[in-house]
Amino acid sequence: MQLLTSSRSTTDTPVLPQPAKFRRRRTKYISTIVLFLLPCAILYSIIVLFPIVQAAYYSLWSWSGLGPLTNFVGLRNFVTALKSATFLLALEHNLIILVLSLALQLPLALVLALIIGKTLPGRTIFRMIFFMPYILSDVVAGVIWLFIYQPNGLLAIVWQHLFPGSQSPLWIADTHVVLYAIFMTMTWKYLGLSLVLYAAAIQNIPDELVEAARIDGASMLQTVRHITIPLLGSTIRLTILLSALGSLQYFDLIWIMTNGGPVHATETMATYLMKSGFQSFAMGYGSAVGVLMFLICLVFALTYQRFVMSKDLAGSVTGPTA
Repeated sequence: MQLLTSSRSTTDTPVLPQPAKFRRRRTKYISTIVLFLLPCAILYSIIVLFPIVQAAYYSLWSWSGLGPLTNFVGLRNFVTALKSATFLLALEHNLIILVLSLALQLPLALVLALIIGKTLPGRTIFRMIFFMPYILSDVVAGVIWLFIYQPNGLLAIVWQHLFPGSQSPLWIADTHVVLYAIFMTMTWKYLGLSLVLYAAAIQNIPDELVEAARIDGASMLQTVRHITIPLLGSTIRLTILLSALGSLQYFDLIWIMTNGGPVHATETMATYLMKSGFQSFAMGYGSAVGVLMFLICLVFALTYQRFVMSKDLAGSVTGPTA
């Protein structure tokens, strides 16, 4: 009788269906995730998303930045910008900086990182020396290099010792030289960041792979080409993305050193936006320039991630496990 009662009470106890348990657990996890992400989402919306929407709205008006919006012009500001010779010249300068960064700055950082490697004595000091300029603000770096580029500055003195009797170029006054002089400063400023990223990735390469290649008779160059460089692929692709986006929206050093001059020789989209929107009191037109710059960067970033970084992004996302 006692056994029968026990078995009856056991069978009468309601058992929660497994799908219902899973739904309750999933709801709890989703609620926790939302509560943690909500403050960041609100802050991101206020700082990033709302200004983008606001700039897109202002770009449809002819507005000085003062008073109410009264003169709706639609897409006329965008048409004016795309027909502006100065804006197209600024876009060309951004593309030149982009090409120079990918062709000179990043390869130089990679070569230096390979030289420093894992075994070079004092490699920590070398990394620190190259990374120190990146710590400086762009304003400080710009002022330092303004003194270096002066007609009687450090670079002119070095030029006189290397080429006696010849006149040093007017680095920030010659329209044919000034953009490349600015790029030299940018390389000095940002080379250390790429170098540190490459050096950190090299540290993660297993020594066994390199030793096995050397045992098989591979030379140092062959080891670098067939083992080190492929294993640095994800880091190289990431630095290309960061360098390209930075080149397309660069502002600080150019504004401090040349203000976009002389004669628009160093004008970029960001400096053109600043002059059009804030100095000329054409906030509607300046907003249109900003939206165009945003769209160019967005299209490049999405295209690059879709066709170049797709494997890297796919590797960082894990699907459901059985």
